[in-house]
Amino acid sequence: MKIAILSRNSKLYSTVRLVEAAEARGHEVRVLDVLRCYMNITSHNPSIHYRGEDLTGFDAVIPRIGASVTFYGTAVLRQFEMMNVFPLNESVAISRSRDKLRSVQLLARKGIGLPVTGFANNPDDIEDLISQVGGAPLVIKLLEGTQGIGVVLAETHNAAESVIQAFMGLKANIMVQEFIKEAEGSDIRCFVVGDKVVAAMRRQSAAGDFRSNLHRGGTASLIRLTPEERSTAVRAAKIMGLNVCGVDMLRSNHGPVIMEVNSSPGLRGIEQTSGKDIADLIIQFIEKRFETLATGKDKPFNPSRTRTRGKG
Repeated sequence: MKIAILSRNSKLYSTVRLVEAAEARGHEVRVLDVLRCYMNITSHNPSIHYRGEDLTGFDAVIPRIGASVTFYGTAVLRQFEMMNVFPLNESVAISRSRDKLRSVQLLARKGIGLPVTGFANNPDDIEDLISQVGGAPLVIKLLEGTQGIGVVLAETHNAAESVIQAFMGLKANIMVQEFIKEAEGSDIRCFVVGDKVVAAMRRQSAAGDFRSNLHRGGTASLIRLTPEERSTAVRAAKIMGLNVCGVDMLRSNHGPVIMEVNSSPGLRGIEQTSGKDIADLIIQFIEKRFETLATGKDKPFNPSRTRTRGKG
Protein backbone atom coordinates (compact mmCIF):
# COMPACT_ATOMS: atom_id res chain seq x y z
CA MET A 1 0.00 0.00 0.00
CA LYS A 2 0.96 3.62 -0.47
CA ILE A 3 0.21 5.57 2.72
CA ALA A 4 0.26 9.32 3.33
CA ILE A 5 0.74 10.72 6.84
CA LEU A 6 -0.49 14.29 7.34
CA SER A 7 1.89 15.75 9.93
CA ARG A 8 3.45 19.18 10.41
CA ASN A 9 6.67 17.62 11.69
CA SER A 10 8.18 14.40 10.34
CA LYS A 11 10.45 14.13 13.41
CA LEU A 12 7.67 13.88 15.99
CA TYR A 13 7.68 10.61 17.93
CA SER A 14 4.21 9.55 16.76
CA THR A 15 4.97 10.32 13.11
CA VAL A 16 8.32 8.51 13.22
CA ARG A 17 6.76 5.42 14.82
CA LEU A 18 3.98 5.24 12.24
CA VAL A 19 6.50 5.50 9.41
CA GLU A 20 8.64 2.77 10.99
CA ALA A 21 5.66 0.46 11.51
CA ALA A 22 4.33 0.94 7.98
CA GLU A 23 7.71 0.42 6.33
CA ALA A 24 8.36 -2.66 8.48
CA ARG A 25 5.18 -4.15 7.02
CA GLY A 26 6.30 -3.42 3.45
CA HIS A 27 4.33 -0.28 2.72
CA GLU A 28 5.45 2.89 0.96
CA VAL A 29 5.02 5.89 3.27
CA ARG A 30 5.22 9.62 2.74
CA VAL A 31 4.91 12.35 5.37
CA LEU A 32 3.16 15.49 4.12
CA ASP A 33 2.98 18.87 5.83
CA VAL A 34 -0.75 19.46 5.68
CA LEU A 35 -0.32 23.24 5.39
CA ARG A 36 1.76 22.79 2.23
CA CYS A 37 -0.97 20.77 0.54
CA TYR A 38 -3.30 22.66 -1.77
CA MET A 39 -6.30 21.53 -3.72
CA ASN A 40 -8.02 21.64 -7.08
CA ILE A 41 -11.69 21.04 -6.35
CA THR A 42 -13.55 19.74 -9.38
CA SER A 43 -16.50 17.41 -9.81
CA HIS A 44 -14.83 14.61 -11.75
CA ASN A 45 -11.12 14.97 -11.14
CA PRO A 46 -10.32 16.37 -7.67
CA SER A 47 -6.60 16.64 -6.95
CA ILE A 48 -4.13 17.55 -4.24
CA HIS A 49 -0.83 19.27 -4.92
CA TYR A 50 2.24 19.44 -2.69
CA ARG A 51 5.13 21.81 -3.33
CA GLY A 52 4.25 21.84 -7.03
CA GLU A 53 3.73 18.08 -7.27
CA ASP A 54 0.43 16.38 -8.11
CA LEU A 55 -0.25 13.80 -5.38
CA THR A 56 -1.77 10.62 -6.79
CA GLY A 57 -1.86 6.91 -6.12
CA PHE A 58 -2.30 6.89 -2.35
CA ASP A 59 -4.33 4.05 -0.86
CA ALA A 60 -4.69 5.36 2.70
CA VAL A 61 -4.07 8.54 4.66
CA ILE A 62 -3.27 8.86 8.37
CA PRO A 63 -4.27 12.31 9.67
CA ARG A 64 -2.09 13.69 12.46
CA ILE A 65 -3.76 17.09 12.42
CA GLY A 66 -3.01 19.46 15.29
CA ALA A 67 -5.83 21.40 16.93
CA SER A 68 -4.48 24.72 15.66
CA VAL A 69 -4.85 23.65 12.01
CA THR A 70 -8.10 21.69 12.28
CA PHE A 71 -10.00 23.79 9.70
CA TYR A 72 -7.40 23.56 6.93
CA GLY A 73 -6.28 20.06 7.88
CA THR A 74 -9.76 18.58 7.65
CA ALA A 75 -10.29 20.37 4.32
CA VAL A 76 -7.22 18.61 2.92
CA LEU A 77 -8.39 15.30 4.40
CA ARG A 78 -11.81 15.75 2.74
CA GLN A 79 -10.02 16.17 -0.56
CA PHE A 80 -8.26 12.84 -0.05
CA GLU A 81 -11.66 11.33 0.71
CA MET A 82 -13.02 12.79 -2.53
CA MET A 83 -10.16 11.02 -4.30
CA ASN A 84 -11.32 7.74 -2.71
CA VAL A 85 -8.31 7.42 -0.41
CA PHE A 86 -9.13 5.55 2.80
CA PRO A 87 -8.78 7.82 5.86
CA LEU A 88 -7.78 6.29 9.20
CA ASN A 89 -10.15 8.83 10.76
CA GLU A 90 -12.67 10.66 8.61
CA SER A 91 -12.66 14.46 8.40
CA VAL A 92 -16.18 14.80 9.80
CA ALA A 93 -15.28 12.65 12.82
CA ILE A 94 -12.19 14.74 13.56
CA SER A 95 -14.20 17.98 13.31
CA ARG A 96 -16.86 16.49 15.58
CA SER A 97 -14.36 15.45 18.25
CA ARG A 98 -12.50 18.80 18.17
CA ASP A 99 -15.68 20.67 19.11
CA LYS A 100 -15.77 20.08 22.88
CA LEU A 101 -19.36 21.23 23.31
CA ARG A 102 -20.66 19.21 20.38
CA SER A 103 -18.79 16.15 21.64
CA VAL A 104 -20.35 16.42 25.08
CA GLN A 105 -23.83 16.84 23.60
CA LEU A 106 -23.41 13.79 21.32
CA LEU A 107 -22.09 11.63 24.15
CA ALA A 108 -24.84 12.76 26.51
CA ARG A 109 -27.47 11.97 23.88
CA LYS A 110 -26.25 8.36 23.81
CA GLY A 111 -26.18 8.03 27.60
CA ILE A 112 -22.39 8.09 28.10
CA GLY A 113 -21.26 9.10 31.60
CA LEU A 114 -20.07 12.73 31.74
CA PRO A 115 -19.31 15.40 34.32
CA VAL A 116 -22.29 17.74 34.70
CA THR A 117 -21.62 20.40 32.07
CA GLY A 118 -23.01 23.90 31.62
CA PHE A 119 -22.84 26.38 28.76
CA ALA A 120 -24.12 29.95 28.65
CA ASN A 121 -23.64 33.19 26.73
CA ASN A 122 -24.95 35.97 28.95
CA PRO A 123 -23.14 37.19 32.12
CA ASP A 124 -26.52 37.51 33.81
CA ASP A 125 -26.74 33.69 33.79
CA ILE A 126 -23.41 33.01 35.51
CA GLU A 127 -24.90 32.55 38.99
CA ASP A 128 -27.36 29.93 37.80
CA LEU A 129 -24.72 28.29 35.59
CA ILE A 130 -22.42 27.75 38.57
CA SER A 131 -25.28 26.36 40.61
CA GLN A 132 -26.29 23.88 37.89
CA VAL A 133 -22.88 22.15 37.88
CA GLY A 134 -22.89 21.81 41.67
CA GLY A 135 -21.07 24.98 42.64
CA ALA A 136 -17.37 25.49 43.35
CA PRO A 137 -14.90 23.98 42.96
CA LEU A 138 -15.58 23.64 39.25
CA VAL A 139 -13.63 23.42 35.98
CA ILE A 140 -13.79 26.07 33.25
CA LYS A 141 -12.66 25.04 29.77
CA LEU A 142 -12.01 26.98 26.60
CA LEU A 143 -13.77 25.12 23.79
CA GLU A 144 -10.72 25.63 21.57
CA GLY A 145 -8.16 24.55 24.19
CA THR A 146 -5.94 21.47 23.89
CA GLN A 147 -3.33 19.55 25.94
CA GLY A 148 -4.60 21.15 29.14
CA ILE A 149 -4.21 24.72 27.85
CA GLY A 150 -7.25 26.89 28.58
CA VAL A 151 -8.46 24.73 31.49
CA VAL A 152 -8.94 26.47 34.85
CA LEU A 153 -9.92 25.09 38.24
CA ALA A 154 -11.95 27.65 40.16
CA GLU A 155 -11.87 26.62 43.80
CA THR A 156 -14.34 29.19 45.18
CA HIS A 157 -17.61 30.69 44.01
CA ASN A 158 -16.08 34.16 43.67
CA ALA A 159 -13.14 32.82 41.68
CA ALA A 160 -15.48 30.94 39.34
CA GLU A 161 -17.63 34.00 38.81
CA SER A 162 -14.60 36.20 38.09
CA VAL A 163 -12.99 33.78 35.62
CA ILE A 164 -16.24 33.17 33.73
CA GLN A 165 -16.88 36.92 33.52
CA ALA A 166 -13.35 37.46 32.22
CA PHE A 167 -13.71 34.82 29.50
CA MET A 168 -17.11 36.14 28.48
CA GLY A 169 -15.70 39.66 28.36
CA LEU A 170 -13.09 38.41 25.88
CA LYS A 171 -15.84 36.76 23.79
CA ALA A 172 -14.19 33.38 24.41
CA ASN A 173 -16.35 30.27 24.15
CA ILE A 174 -16.21 28.28 27.38
CA MET A 175 -18.04 25.48 29.12
CA VAL A 176 -18.25 24.82 32.84
CA GLN A 177 -18.01 21.33 34.37
CA GLU A 178 -18.33 19.82 37.81
CA PHE A 179 -15.03 19.01 39.48
CA ILE A 180 -14.62 15.26 40.10
CA LYS A 181 -12.79 15.48 43.40
CA GLU A 182 -12.55 11.74 43.96
CA ALA A 183 -10.36 11.38 40.83
CA GLU A 184 -7.59 13.01 42.90
CA GLY A 185 -5.87 14.66 39.96
CA SER A 186 -5.65 11.54 37.81
CA ASP A 187 -7.37 10.36 34.67
CA ILE A 188 -7.30 7.30 32.42
CA ARG A 189 -6.20 7.37 28.79
CA CYS A 190 -7.75 4.50 26.83
CA PHE A 191 -6.22 3.96 23.39
CA VAL A 192 -8.87 2.63 21.02
CA VAL A 193 -8.09 0.97 17.68
CA GLY A 194 -11.15 -0.25 15.78
CA ASP A 195 -13.54 -1.75 18.29
CA LYS A 196 -10.98 -2.53 21.00
CA VAL A 197 -9.10 -0.77 23.76
CA VAL A 198 -5.58 -1.92 22.89
CA ALA A 199 -3.83 -0.18 25.82
CA ALA A 200 -4.60 2.01 28.81
CA MET A 201 -2.66 4.10 31.30
CA ARG A 202 -3.33 6.15 34.39
CA ARG A 203 -2.04 9.73 34.21
CA GLN A 204 -1.35 11.54 37.47
CA SER A 205 -1.04 15.31 37.65
CA ALA A 206 2.13 16.99 38.87
CA ALA A 207 2.18 18.40 42.41
CA GLY A 208 0.17 21.60 42.63
CA ASP A 209 -1.69 20.99 39.35
CA PHE A 210 -4.99 19.25 38.67
CA ARG A 211 -4.34 18.62 34.97
CA SER A 212 -2.91 15.17 34.28
CA ASN A 213 -1.63 15.82 30.74
CA LEU A 214 1.87 14.40 30.23
CA HIS A 215 2.72 17.61 28.37
CA ARG A 216 2.08 19.46 31.62
CA GLY A 217 4.38 17.33 33.75
CA GLY A 218 2.01 14.49 34.58
CA THR A 219 3.26 10.93 35.06
CA ALA A 220 1.89 7.69 33.61
CA SER A 221 1.49 4.15 34.92
CA LEU A 222 -0.24 0.96 33.84
CA ILE A 223 -3.82 0.44 34.91
CA ARG A 224 -6.33 -2.39 34.69
CA LEU A 225 -9.65 -1.26 33.26
CA THR A 226 -13.01 -2.44 34.48
CA PRO A 227 -15.39 -3.94 31.88
CA GLU A 228 -17.54 -0.80 32.21
CA GLU A 229 -14.59 1.48 31.54
CA ARG A 230 -13.52 -0.55 28.51
CA SER A 231 -17.06 -0.58 27.11
CA THR A 232 -17.50 3.16 27.72
CA ALA A 233 -14.27 3.97 25.84
CA VAL A 234 -15.26 1.90 22.81
CA ARG A 235 -18.78 3.36 22.76
CA ALA A 236 -17.41 6.90 22.97
CA ALA A 237 -15.10 6.25 20.01
CA LYS A 238 -17.97 4.86 17.94
CA ILE A 239 -20.23 7.81 18.77
CA MET A 240 -17.51 10.18 17.56
CA GLY A 241 -17.04 8.01 14.47
CA LEU A 242 -13.30 7.55 15.13
CA ASN A 243 -11.41 4.38 14.21
CA VAL A 244 -8.38 5.36 16.28
CA CYS A 245 -8.50 7.72 19.25
CA GLY A 246 -7.53 8.36 22.83
CA VAL A 247 -10.48 8.39 25.21
CA ASP A 248 -9.81 10.27 28.45
CA MET A 249 -11.99 9.42 31.43
CA LEU A 250 -12.17 9.88 35.18
CA ARG A 251 -13.20 7.41 37.85
CA SER A 252 -16.07 9.05 39.68
CA ASN A 253 -18.34 7.85 42.48
CA HIS A 254 -21.00 7.14 39.87
CA GLY A 255 -18.80 5.29 37.37
CA PRO A 256 -16.52 6.35 34.52
CA VAL A 257 -17.07 9.83 33.07
CA ILE A 258 -15.62 10.94 29.74
CA MET A 259 -13.53 14.10 29.63
CA GLU A 260 -12.41 14.09 26.00
CA VAL A 261 -12.10 11.96 22.87
CA ASN A 262 -8.81 12.80 21.15
CA SER A 263 -8.66 12.13 17.40
CA SER A 264 -4.83 12.45 17.20
CA PRO A 265 -3.55 10.84 20.41
CA GLY A 266 0.19 10.79 20.96
CA LEU A 267 1.95 7.42 20.88
CA ARG A 268 4.98 8.08 23.09
CA GLY A 269 3.28 7.90 26.51
CA ILE A 270 1.03 4.94 25.75
CA GLU A 271 3.76 2.90 24.02
CA GLN A 272 6.37 3.51 26.70
CA THR A 273 3.93 2.83 29.53
CA SER A 274 2.23 -0.24 28.07
CA GLY A 275 5.23 -1.69 26.22
CA LYS A 276 2.95 -2.35 23.23
CA ASP A 277 3.68 -1.53 19.60
CA ILE A 278 0.63 0.68 19.09
CA ALA A 279 1.90 2.02 15.76
CA ASP A 280 1.99 -1.52 14.36
CA LEU A 281 -1.56 -2.18 15.56
CA ILE A 282 -2.71 0.97 13.74
CA ILE A 283 -1.06 -0.14 10.48
CA GLN A 284 -2.59 -3.61 10.86
CA PHE A 285 -6.01 -2.00 11.29
CA ILE A 286 -5.52 0.02 8.08
CA GLU A 287 -4.54 -3.15 6.18
CA LYS A 288 -7.59 -5.08 7.34
CA ARG A 289 -10.00 -2.19 6.84
CA PHE A 290 -8.62 -1.35 3.40
CA GLU A 291 -8.86 -4.98 2.32
CA THR A 292 -12.50 -5.08 3.44
CA LEU A 293 -13.27 -1.91 1.49
CA ALA A 294 -11.35 -3.00 -1.60
CA THR A 295 -13.27 -6.28 -1.82
CA GLY A 296 -16.56 -4.40 -1.65
CA LYS A 297 -17.72 -6.03 1.58
CA ASP A 298 -18.34 -2.64 3.21
CA LYS A 299 -21.50 -1.03 1.79
CA PRO A 300 -20.51 2.66 2.08
CA PHE A 301 -17.53 1.96 -0.20
CA ASN A 302 -18.06 2.29 -3.97
CA PRO A 303 -15.93 -0.36 -5.73
CA SER A 304 -16.44 1.30 -9.13
CA ARG A 305 -14.31 4.24 -7.97
CA THR A 306 -11.24 2.18 -7.07
CA ARG A 307 -8.02 2.33 -9.04
CA THR A 308 -6.01 -0.70 -10.06
CA ARG A 309 -3.44 -1.19 -7.34
CA GLY A 310 -0.60 -3.59 -6.83
CA LYS A 311 -0.17 -5.26 -3.48
CA GLY A 312 2.83 -4.48 -1.36
